[in-house]
Amino acid sequence: MDQVNNQEATQQLALNGGTPVRPKLLPYGRQFIDDEDIESVNAVLRSSHLTTGPKVAEFEARFAEEVGARHAIVVSSGTAALHSATIAGGIAPGDEVITTPITFVATANCVRFQGGTVVFADIEPDTLNIDPNCVEAAITEKTKGIIAVDYAGHPCDMERLEAIADKHNLLLIEDSAHALGATLNNRKVGAMGKLTAFSLHPVKHITTGEGGMVTTDDAELAAKVRQARNHGLTTDHRQRDKSNDWHYDVVELGMNYRLTDFHCALGISQVDKLSKMLQRRRDIANAYNAAFKDLEELELPVTRPGANPSWHLYVIRLNLDKLNVDREVIFKALRAENIGVNVHYIPIPWFTYYQNLGYPKHDWPVAESSYQRILSLPIWPGMTDEDVHDVVVAIYKVIDAYRT
Repeated sequence: MDQVNNQEATQQLALNGGTPVRPKLLPYGRQFIDDEDIESVNAVLRSSHLTTGPKVAEFEARFAEEVGARHAIVVSSGTAALHSATIAGGIAPGDEVITTPITFVATANCVRFQGGTVVFADIEPDTLNIDPNCVEAAITEKTKGIIAVDYAGHPCDMERLEAIADKHNLLLIEDSAHALGATLNNRKVGAMGKLTAFSLHPVKHITTGEGGMVTTDDAELAAKVRQARNHGLTTDHRQRDKSNDWHYDVVELGMNYRLTDFHCALGISQVDKLSKMLQRRRDIANAYNAAFKDLEELELPVTRPGANPSWHLYVIRLNLDKLNVDREVIFKALRAENIGVNVHYIPIPWFTYYQNLGYPKHDWPVAESSYQRILSLPIWPGMTDEDVHDVVVAIYKVIDAYRT
């Protein structure tokens, strides 16, 4: 990364009427689609199968191979993946499930869908992942499971969490919506925990448009996830066609979380490019690390020994004691420069729905204080070196304007 030109960094802020760094907004995340992806979808549209056809099983097999799991079950969204995992794991009314307050709300909502109680445990101050010590402290006789979130693409301390789950006989679900392609001590995300849930939304590492995936090594859990995504039916139409039989049973209350063949065709094409797209994300993260390492106003993401994050997000934390404004002003100033920064996430207990359930504020000091300082910078594989340079210029421009 070239050094930022002093003139670039000292121009009048766009927020105050100056010229923006970029003429158009650079989003924080975006899909990367090429002609091969488009043709893969077109081929299915020209075929005789639009949904629940051969591309579904093909994508599941390819995904399972990629993450090193025995089973992969594709569903209609990342939320559907989490919900199917809680159904398969037997979460029921009265059960407590421990998770992090700093995640997208679907992580907690999937417990509520099953009538369970969400228990929030605070996070680690370096990775912003759930703190295993806080998890263990939150366990009660009603605790049934743990949902660990690989925040921003950095794997959780799964060895500690697995040990805690084994000790207390708890279900461990890994919410890896951010972490496809990440590894921890040479173990791939998707092959740890009892069940792992992925998102295939356009801002994620690969996309099917909308979509999600559940992986597991447990054949019984895999069968339950498949039933959960298809109305609780004991067989699907392909199995019935193969056996020339029309009979089926409904053994539980399931959902319609199926994904189409053309979505899955896109997923197959995308997963074949995963390695290339992961490398671009890592290159951008390395460029940011180099560019910002001497800025005292920023706290950069941490990578723990043994972890190889997949960099769904690049989250900085503002050192507000070195700035004369708060995070909201920095956010608006960067947006005015057409840098699409974002905030991931508002603590879940602060939302009206959870406040109405009686959750307090200020019970998770690391999570809540971190929330006041975090900003996600743009990072996605279609970004050019010029895009990265624009982000760096804008950060220096805004920080220079507001440092104490």
